[in-house]
Amino acid sequence: MLTKDLINNIAEATGMTKRHVTELLSVTNSVIIESLMSDQAVPLQGFGTLELRQKNERVIVHPRTGERNIVPAKKQISFRPSVYLKDNLKNQ
Repeated sequence: MLTKDLINNIAEATGMTKRHVTELLSVTNSVIIESLMSDQAVPLQGFGTLELRQKNERVIVHPRTGERNIVPAKKQISFRPSVYLKDNLKNQ
């Protein structure tokens, strides 16, 4: 689904104009990004939770050459689906 399809579907379902839906999605994205940047989890009821997780530094080995490289530590976005979403996907 493309962003314009999402906007169209939300506008049809709510009766809002596409312009208002676009602004709403923009603000929603900004709030989610700000929350993640300040290390706060973002729970989306009925959908799941977005959160930042710390990945530790690790060593990887190239399978052909045996060369060892270090992958630096980093933060990564993680998504945990809700029980409701898991159940719906399981029943399909």
